[in-house]
Amino acid sequence: MVSDLPALSHPRVGVLAVQGAFAEHADALRAVGAEPAEVRLPGDLEGLDGLVIPGGESTTLGLVAGRSGLLEALRAAVGGGLPVLGTCAGMIVLARATACGEDQPLVGGMDIVVRRNAFGRQVASFEADLDMPVVGPEPLRAVFIRAPWIESAGPGVEVLATWGGHPVAAREDGALGMAVHTGQTPARRVHRQ
Repeated sequence: MVSDLPALSHPRVGVLAVQGAFAEHADALRAVGAEPAEVRLPGDLEGLDGLVIPGGESTTLGLVAGRSGLLEALRAAVGGGLPVLGTCAGMIVLARATACGEDQPLVGGMDIVVRRNAFGRQVASFEADLDMPVVGPEPLRAVFIRAPWIESAGPGVEVLATWGGHPVAAREDGALGMAVHTGQTPARRVHRQ
């Protein structure tokens, strides 16, 4: 993950596993030498070196996590400095707000406002090559599925990639938000970071 993940030989990285593409992220983490751990309950956050909030359906992620007390535990962990990667719906969940003011549970953790489904509905999904030098000089193959974009970002947020003139990847402190599904491609550069 492009964050402040400790330099460990086999970091233990949690993957929010209540809904969405958690299995793909677990596979990607294994492929780069990390130990993935499924996170479904608040206690599952104990002893993690980092966390991935995968793509899926952001409202469902928030509601399911809220029922078990996990949402509050995620807010505390991320607010306490746990490095986190949020992809697609995960980036939405990491935002402080959504552009249309939808009432949905958010973890926060990044001073960004996101627009849900910004690139269109499911039928408008596409793949593209993103210039994202922080993960290497070669373009990063990105999968956009009902993808959001960053509508606005606070002064502490660094935009890492754009598509169509809109920010689609950014980091703030130990949090990285990406509008794309990084677990859907064979490239493991984001997870390796």
